[in-house]
Amino acid sequence: MNTKTKKLVVASMMAALTCVVTMFIMVPSPFKGYLNLGDCLVLVSGWLLSPFYGGLAAGLGSALADLLSGYTVYAPMTFVIKALMALAAGYLFRMLHKKQGVWFSGIVSGIAAEIIMVLGYFLFESLLYGPASSAVNIPANSIQGLVGLVLGIVLLKILVKIKQIH
Repeated sequence: MNTKTKKLVVASMMAALTCVVTMFIMVPSPFKGYLNLGDCLVLVSGWLLSPFYGGLAAGLGSALADLLSGYTVYAPMTFVIKALMALAAGYLFRMLHKKQGVWFSGIVSGIAAEIIMVLGYFLFESLLYGPASSAVNIPANSIQGLVGLVLGIVLLKILVKIKQIH
């Protein structure tokens, strides 16, 4: 199997896993959205794949979860936000990993990605519902980001152990 085909297969698998994990536990947030565990796979997509393929997998899987769960209005922005998260996580991870090592790179790139998520949804929901109303979701999205980061780091530890990430 050539490299491009392998990347497409792994990206497709990550998109499907992201969708399933996002839909597995869906806790409604205070204002229209929902909390989920999908962020851990958004981060892993960025770390495991190239930033481009990771972004594509994260965006597609997360947007598909929105579409299948009835959050259709969120799907386009979810695609953009989650793709940007994985893109940032992947790019920062690769940039920092050369000098700082896996754990520091994972934590810093994961925090940056989760900030993108919190700010992205705040800005999107501000357009839909106004800034005051959308601010209600900042704590919930921050908790989702923290849980996603912790679970993502656990998965990163496993991927390093099985030599998928060096």
